[in-house]
Amino acid sequence: MTIPNPWAKVVLTVGLGVTFLAAIAIQAVALAETWGASSWVPGAAAAVVVCGLALMRHLRQTWTAVAGMFVAALAVLVPLLPGTQLPAGLGPSMALGLAVLIGSAVRVLPTVRAGAIAGTGLLLVVAQFAARPATAVSAIATASWLAAVGVGLSLRRLDERAKATAQQVRRVERLDLARELHDIVAHHITGMLIQAQAAQIVAQRDPRNVSDSLVEIETSGFEAMAAMRRVVGLLRDTDDAAPASPGSEGLSTLVERFSRQGPKVRLHTPDDDTEWPPEVTSTVYRIVQESLTNVLRHARHARSIDVTVGRDAEAVTVEVADDAPPNSARPHHRGGYGLIGMRERVETLGGSLSAGPRPGAGWSVRATLPVPTREPG
Repeated sequence: MTIPNPWAKVVLTVGLGVTFLAAIAIQAVALAETWGASSWVPGAAAAVVVCGLALMRHLRQTWTAVAGMFVAALAVLVPLLPGTQLPAGLGPSMALGLAVLIGSAVRVLPTVRAGAIAGTGLLLVVAQFAARPATAVSAIATASWLAAVGVGLSLRRLDERAKATAQQVRRVERLDLARELHDIVAHHITGMLIQAQAAQIVAQRDPRNVSDSLVEIETSGFEAMAAMRRVVGLLRDTDDAAPASPGSEGLSTLVERFSRQGPKVRLHTPDDDTEWPPEVTSTVYRIVQESLTNVLRHARHARSIDVTVGRDAEAVTVEVADDAPPNSARPHHRGGYGLIGMRERVETLGGSLSAGPRPGAGWSVRATLPVPTREPG
């Protein structure tokens, strides 16, 4: 899963717009030279409408394609009327706009609608060929339709493959989360059993102090139930998980192991020894692990990495930032499938995660995880 680049769509739209304008201008000049000074106006007007709809295809995918087909059908049929002296209907610029509409529809729309739009485009090409079979305009229209369908089907297959891969990643992580649920519950129940045994001994020696032990058991039970609700919520509501891992000691071991095979890593953790819920601790560990792995894979020129873990009264924050030069960082490869699970897991726990290039150089992954308060109820 790649990190979406908001400028990519802008650049693509501008590039298509410039290409459409150039094609319309070239077509207008060619028609003016062969059919007369004003012969280019109807075809250019129709091409502007179709190309404009192609630029707006993301707003209403189905209706922009239907409207484009309707305008193209008029452009093909009107010149066939008796007494009409107009050039061939599907000019190169209109064929280009239709190709974008058809290819985009084939890629993203449901199968029936995509097939209907592609079939309508084929009918327009056949009608153009029936009207003027031996012209370059008909050949260009045919080639444009074939290219649109071919590219659309190829991109559709790539999208489906990426979606299947993402689902497989989530299924694997759900199995890891099931193991984490076992560890969390076992941890809390073991503590409750020890406290219950201690309460029995206290009851024999000093019954007045049994209430303190019962309060501890109640608190542990509440923490166990809260942890189970949060972790089971991940299994029930999302397709993501992360393995249980130790806290700051585990981070130190992870950082030490990574430093032996990659850039130098500096770890900054809170000075206090406050315990966090197991699902928060394991999520912090997994975010650091995934981020360091991405640096090793995609930013080999990084010289150092800072891993910063902070804690305040309400949340835990973790940030992993490297200093790789801009020419070595590859943003379109840095947001791999591992971050799919991390982002959904963090959001399910009530937090947020962001990943992207840093100002100047390097890459940063930052997550904020709320820490629930201990209020029995």
